[in-house]
Amino acid sequence: MPAIRSLTLVYDALNEDRTFSEGDLIAGKVTLAVEKPTAVQSFFVKVKGDAQVRWTTRSGNHNQTHSASRRYFKLKHFFIGECASETVLPQGVHVYNFRFTIPSGTMPSSFKGTHGKIVYILEAKLLRSWKVDKTADKVIIFRSKSIPHLQSLMLQQVAVKDKELGIFSSGKVHMKVTVDKTAYAPGETVLVVAKINNNSSSDMIPKVRLSQVIVYSARSSSKHESITINKLASQNIGPRSEKEVRWAVKIPTNQEPTIKNCEIISVEYSLKVYLDISFAFDPEVTFPVIIIPPNVASSSQGAFSGPSWAPHNSDFPPAAASAACYPPSPHRGQGAQAYLAPSPFYSDNPTNYAGPSTINPSPVAPMAWGFYPGTSSLSSSSSSFTVVHPLPNPERFHSTAPTFPPNPSPPGPSAPPVLDLAPSAPSYEPPSYTSTTNFLSQSDEPPPAYSLIFPPSAKDE
Repeated sequence: MPAIRSLTLVYDALNEDRTFSEGDLIAGKVTLAVEKPTAVQSFFVKVKGDAQVRWTTRSGNHNQTHSASRRYFKLKHFFIGECASETVLPQGVHVYNFRFTIPSGTMPSSFKGTHGKIVYILEAKLLRSWKVDKTADKVIIFRSKSIPHLQSLMLQQVAVKDKELGIFSSGKVHMKVTVDKTAYAPGETVLVVAKINNNSSSDMIPKVRLSQVIVYSARSSSKHESITINKLASQNIGPRSEKEVRWAVKIPTNQEPTIKNCEIISVEYSLKVYLDISFAFDPEVTFPVIIIPPNVASSSQGAFSGPSWAPHNSDFPPAAASAACYPPSPHRGQGAQAYLAPSPFYSDNPTNYAGPSTINPSPVAPMAWGFYPGTSSLSSSSSSFTVVHPLPNPERFHSTAPTFPPNPSPPGPSAPPVLDLAPSAPSYEPPSYTSTTNFLSQSDEPPPAYSLIFPPSAKDE
């Protein structure tokens, strides 16, 4: 009979789409069912975000593989830290709660393509000596809110095209195209209006096409994919005539968002309006289209102004262990520098998790070491089949946020006067740097002469 009966992992959804974004909280629980007392070397849960690309090209008789990867973050919380002596779990069902705060730095949305993917995974892993590791994982959907200049993307786009027709036709074509905005959520409709003046001898058919372009990059190589998402055509426009054409271009509800903040994968969209003319170069205009998550589309505010990192990796301190515990072995890649990439920037005003009153909202836990001073979180009773491992006691853990003394109050009317016998210095107002100043654009006018500022005295003369 195997010692581990099951290992499951669940997390709480924040919305109907079960998506997460920068700064969101991932909370859930890991359930471990053991059939008999089991020695455990280490037990933890982690969340990470990675991007990977890979494709193969053939040159002569040789195949060359192009690959690249990027890691955006990795957070880990230990339920049982690595120890010199293994921890024995009693028979029963053990439930562990966890809570992570996703870093607030800009990261790309989840994506899966032909030659690459951007994936965010929540994984629980149980390690035992001389046994195969037991794991349970969940793929979480990440939707980036880092969209600069969002308000300007809601403005109308206008383009004009004039073209003289060539050998097989004579005359001129004028086309003015208007698109209602630039940013759209999946499921929305792009409204296009084209006013066409066909002052030529040729027939033409107005058409519109929404395309997706994916670029995979690995070192100095790249691979492109172009996909037509939607294509519409209008009725023919005869010679020497004018017509206004309207289209409603539907964006699929499952369309991937635009990705421009990943070094190895980019996903971009464009809308092309053109006139299909036989035996002539087609006049065309192209508009950029940005596909954004629905929750961002409903907001009129822009994205984050810059990357900032959560003050800690997990909102729970790791389980306590005996004094014989040591830091995780570096041979497993679990050293202190292996958990975050890049190095975090700690915000001065972190957002606390509004949890129950019995939970410390922002304890600072030594996540990289896998232990915490205090009593073990394992239940001392083995008679019950279900063991719920409690949340940390707020009285035992304290935030390490610095405290500052209150501002000193000004002296009251009864305060004795202070005599200043030193000569008074001229008042000086420091320059204000609240607004950005372009020092390179200042004039090259020379400073005033020294004699104008400090005229010589009669004695000096």
